[in-house]
Amino acid sequence: MNVHAKGPLVAQDFENVSLVHVVRQYTPMVGGLEDFVRQLVSHQKGRFGSLKVVTLDRLFIQPDETLPAKDTVDGVEVLRIPYRGSTRYPVAPGVFAKIRDADLVHVHAIDFFFDALAWTRPFHRRRLVATTHGGFFHTDAFQGVKKLWLNGVTRLSASQYRAIACCSDNDLEMFRSIAPSRVRLIENGVNLEKFEGAAAVEPRKRIVTIGRFSKNKRLERLLDVLQKLRSSDAEWCLEIIGGPSDLSVEDLEGLIAARGLQEGATVHARIPDEKVRDVLSTCSFFASASEYEGFGIAMIEGLSAGLIPVVEPNVAFQGLARKHELVHLTDFTDPKGAADTLLQAWSELEARPAMRMDAIASARQHSWQTTILQYDTLYREALDI
Repeated sequence: MNVHAKGPLVAQDFENVSLVHVVRQYTPMVGGLEDFVRQLVSHQKGRFGSLKVVTLDRLFIQPDETLPAKDTVDGVEVLRIPYRGSTRYPVAPGVFAKIRDADLVHVHAIDFFFDALAWTRPFHRRRLVATTHGGFFHTDAFQGVKKLWLNGVTRLSASQYRAIACCSDNDLEMFRSIAPSRVRLIENGVNLEKFEGAAAVEPRKRIVTIGRFSKNKRLERLLDVLQKLRSSDAEWCLEIIGGPSDLSVEDLEGLIAARGLQEGATVHARIPDEKVRDVLSTCSFFASASEYEGFGIAMIEGLSAGLIPVVEPNVAFQGLARKHELVHLTDFTDPKGAADTLLQAWSELEARPAMRMDAIASARQHSWQTTILQYDTLYREALDI
């Protein structure tokens, strides 16, 4: 590794640095974590002497299908390794062979990779940094055990990392309690250009939700709210965009049919970005009843499109609501209350259609340019350059 004197952040700082990203799931898996890492890697391409991604060789949603051991995605080498055990804590010792030539290893999320690379650092001697991506406190389940793990295993593991990037205020508070000298806030960058300005120009009674079709997204609650809205106004519609996870397209269509919403709800599975833009062009609201989010990238993408968010007050969305005044928080376990919140948001938008432009402007604080500079600083400090 060529060590440079400290100075302005320039690409040459990393021209002889070998960087390896380690993440449990990567493209073709679709989701917030996977999208973030792919975007980060794409912004780093050509700026490092060597850049690789190490990930697992099976998607959690397709455990019987093994992906190629070596691949190239967006011009970057992707190495896939086998795992065993639970998807919550997949054990993959093959990671050690893939980091031998790395100057810096960037671990994403708090899981086996985070712990195993920390515990074995005296042997592999690689410099480690990590991004939390919500840690493992997304839900209230097993809170007692999780806190014991955080204050025991995770505290010990964190001591081996040069720096830990927390992607939300909640993560920062949590990890500051166990690694105060190593943590910093670096919120996720979002590809704002992808859907910027795509929402309907004139207010429309159409809602969109974006994300994998998983139980934690609680899509059935969005459908319950839609049912309430359409009981008095059939103009209200819901567009569901994403890909199958622990719910299939057939599962969703069954939930829709059970509520008699075939005319009001449409499922769009694995559609390309240009088709997503087409759907967004008919909508004015983004909604999510998600039980948890690591950060909330889809909501920020919705803002960048000009959509008004109406979302569950989980920890991530509460944090984003403090930064974006257009965000409406509502409890989707109460369909009537959530429907009333949407009606209120409709009244506000109808009275001032320029809110669409306010949403677009509000999203710009999450540009990748800011995030990349912050990660450059973190890397330089971890590498002592």
